[in-house]
This record gives sequence, C-alpha cells and structure tokens, in this order.
Amino acid sequence: MKIIALGGGAWGTALAISAARNSAATHAVSLWMRDAAQCRLVASERENRRYLPGVRLPDDLRLISEPLEALAMSASANDLVIVASPMAGLRGLLSDIRGCKASVAWLCKGFAKGSGAVPGLLGHEVQAQVASSLRCGVLSGPSFAQEVALGRPTALVAASAHAEVRDALVAGFHSTSLRVYANEDVVGVEVGGAVKNVLAIATGLCDGLELGLNARAALITRGLAEMTRLGCLGGTV
Repeated sequence: MKIIALGGGAWGTALAISAARNSAATHAVSLWMRDAAQCRLVASERENRRYLPGVRLPDDLRLISEPLEALAMSASANDLVIVASPMAGLRGLLSDIRGCKASVAWLCKGFAKGSGAVPGLLGHEVQAQVASSLRCGVLSGPSFAQEVALGRPTALVAASAHAEVRDALVAGFHSTSLRVYANEDVVGVEVGGAVKNVLAIATGLCDGLELGLNARAALITRGLAEMTRLGCLGGTV
C-alpha cells in the first residue's frame, strides 16, 4: 500500500514513522511538507528536529513537497492519504485533494471555527462541504505523537462509514505497538476526541496546581461520567 501523510508536524511525522517501521507490512510511505526548505532539511538530517527531536526517520520514509493536486491525482483507490493538519487547516487540504481516489482520513480533533450564527463544524461536516465525493474517515484516540514515534504501546480508533477506509487504516497502521480498532461511528469518535481534550487540559491544570493524585483521580472519574452522559444523550436525539 502507498501511504501519504500530509503535514510535517508532530502527528504526521509520527504516524509516517510508525507506518514505515511496520515490520508486519511493506508500505511505501511518504511524508508531505508544505515548506520545501524545511522538507529538504528534514530529508538531509533524517530527523524532524522542530517537532520530534531525537527520533530518527526510517531510511525508506520519503520526504516530498510537490503540489498537492498532482500528488492527490497520482494516488490510486488502493492507497491511503492521511491529513495531519490542525482542524483550522482541514478545509483547505481537503479542498486541494478533493479529486483523490484513495481512502482519506484526518487526525485533527475538535471543531472548525464557525461564522456568525453557524456553529463550529466537526471534520466530517467540513468534508461534506468541500470534498463530498471523497471516501473519508477519522483516525483518533488517546495518544501522544512522541510515544507513537518511539514505538511505545498505543491504541487508536479508525472510524468511517466506508469499510474500505476502515480496512485501509487498520492495514496501514496496525502493528505490534500500535493497535487500531475499527468502527462506523464517525460522529462519536470525533465528539469523543474533542471532549476528552477538555478533560486532558483540566487534568494538566490539576497537575500544574499540585492539587494531588486524589484530586486528579476525582477529576478524571467525574469527567468520564460527564462524557458518558453526553454520549447517552447523543444516542437518544
């Protein structure tokens, strides 16, 4: 399988490293970077010092910065494209690759900024507006890019309405250290990813204020209860 990760930040780099190192599969993995000069620097040093210092890139991981439109059109239906941008950049990147035949998945969590009375949009809602013909999904989960790049145990969720997208994500990233679980609940995964970040930030504040492990445990426990109630409410609407 040909895998193209769009975005040379921490997450895009980490997943590209993980896929290229996957000993259970033979993928041709490329990492696309918008900044051509930065792309050349990372390619020459075999390290993305800006985002993942100290983590060497696999020798067969290809670094590219060619125009996105041409890159998207070169991908086949059997390939996988990963959009590794912040939520604010999702609309532009999906628009650039809207003619892509490959399976596409984004990594960003949260809501895209709305305008006026229009509320913020989830990733699948942005995709429906700008690239409705793409076969898409989302790859998410409680994870840190640095640990994925270092090959530490991690679990992610691949959600899509399209079975071929889910299968491509599992085939592309499932390994001895990275477990990928597939389901069809795109909305649930996207909302869960956004809401759990609120809890993660609150937990970080709890640690920064040195409130102790009891307070941390209470915060996480009550936060999970609130997330469960939100999920049950969504299921009844």
